[in-house]
Amino acid sequence: MDLFEREQSVFDKASELLKKTRASGKYDINDFERLLKEYGRLLRQIRRFTSISDRTTDNLNASKLDLLSKVHFDELTGLYNRRFMEENFRQHIKSISRYGGILSVLMLDIDFFKFYNDTYGHQAGDICLKSVAQAIKSCVTRGDDFVARYGGEEFVAVLPNTNNKGACLIAKNILEKIRQCDIKHEKSRVAGFVTISIGVTTGNVEHYMDFTHFIKRADKALYMSKQTGRNKYTFVDFKEDID
Repeated sequence: MDLFEREQSVFDKASELLKKTRASGKYDINDFERLLKEYGRLLRQIRRFTSISDRTTDNLNASKLDLLSKVHFDELTGLYNRRFMEENFRQHIKSISRYGGILSVLMLDIDFFKFYNDTYGHQAGDICLKSVAQAIKSCVTRGDDFVARYGGEEFVAVLPNTNNKGACLIAKNILEKIRQCDIKHEKSRVAGFVTISIGVTTGNVEHYMDFTHFIKRADKALYMSKQTGRNKYTFVDFKEDID
């Protein structure tokens, strides 16, 4: 007999006893005492099973959050990962294209990061990546904006409904924030501290587009920043032919 059946049984016994007592005007206190004891045992079991159920639910929720974290976030930096970036990018394009809005993208790359790892070791390299990631994130603050780790030492910032002036201003702020971190990099060919290069692009969003339309242009702009001295940003007009 399960708990619900036992609960119903106790209730039925109590109801029957109450009817007999009313009909006869007599009662045996021991009958009521037995029912109370039986009901008390039942309550204790219900509480025990409820506690187990609550713990199971908590564990399931924790597992779900942990799974979502692994699916959406980069384990090292805490930023969104590339998979999330691509999925969320598609949603932004679908939404923004309905009213002909604009979108800006920044691609960011740590200058001479291989030299940094070779000089200071991979553990220090991981710390450097975390610091740079948080510096970038601190400059991208609007609710719809987000930053993702694209791979290795590359990052992407997606800025819905941000024009070219706004995107370039954010790029400037990120460059300054990274400089303020003052992470020593004696093998850099740009400065004595860690720097980054940034590519910026802005375009009107059309329904047929996907994230590659923006990534290709931001990547070209990033390449131009590297070719012309690094530790800077370059803007590429979205209409520019990149093929």
